[in-house]
Amino acid sequence: MSRDRLPDRRRCEIQKVHHNNHKYMITVGRYDDGRPAEVFIDSSRPCSESVTLADDAAIAASIALQYGVPLPVLRCAVSRDPDGSPATIFGAALDLLAEAAAPVLIEAAE
Repeated sequence: MSRDRLPDRRRCEIQKVHHNNHKYMITVGRYDDGRPAEVFIDSSRPCSESVTLADDAAIAASIALQYGVPLPVLRCAVSRDPDGSPATIFGAALDLLAEAAAPVLIEAAE
């Protein structure tokens, strides 16, 4: 299995997200064809352990995406609340990736 390297310049989107009464910024980098390739999670609370863990998880997810792990596999692996919503900001970031990727996946399937 080889890594699908990212171009030096690539599209990205930044969204502000509130999760469990905290503010985060989630940045999604994409391949030229629109597939999500990387995710970054930033917070106004730098250096807290929860933000560091979320950032580490985002880096691991980015590497997994670049090695071809399907996004639905990553989403199924994270903790969820009883109502199906993400239990962590990392899960919320993966859901955001899936929402943003949906039009690309539909377009690619046509």
